[in-house]
Amino acid sequence: MTWRIDETGSKSASAPRGEDGFTLLEMIIVLAVIALMTGIFVGRLPTRSHGLQTRAVVASMVEALRGARGRAMGTNRPVTVAINGASGRLVVEGGPSIQLPPTLAMTAAAGQGGEVGQKLTGIRFASDGSSSGGRIVLADGTRRTRIAVDWLTGRVTAADVP
Repeated sequence: MTWRIDETGSKSASAPRGEDGFTLLEMIIVLAVIALMTGIFVGRLPTRSHGLQTRAVVASMVEALRGARGRAMGTNRPVTVAINGASGRLVVEGGPSIQLPPTLAMTAAAGQGGEVGQKLTGIRFASDGSSSGGRIVLADGTRRTRIAVDWLTGRVTAADVP
């Protein structure tokens, strides 16, 4: 800051010319550089989260199993859910079919221990709400999630397996 004395002898402060602040052109250039850097950073982020994808698949499988139980009770007829670990597919009789993404592996066991492995397994829901029971395990790298169907009540639950 500089001091200026006018003809009357009074002092007044004035800023030197050229040091008033940033010009509009300088601000536009800085904003353009920030936008460019943000675009590069966002472009390098993964488009999908495997954890979110796994949770979405688990939720849709639980919903399909609960829907099969509800359909069995509502129609007063048994409903079977076929699980094929080799092809990664769950099919509800007369209902939806769920195809797993290739990043997930699935194993299943039906009823009272049943056969565990990569072959076709079935869980049957009776008209009274009970079921043959079973479990499905989905694995995505180090994360494993188990979907269990209680044989007595037909209740479907999902939980992470350590």
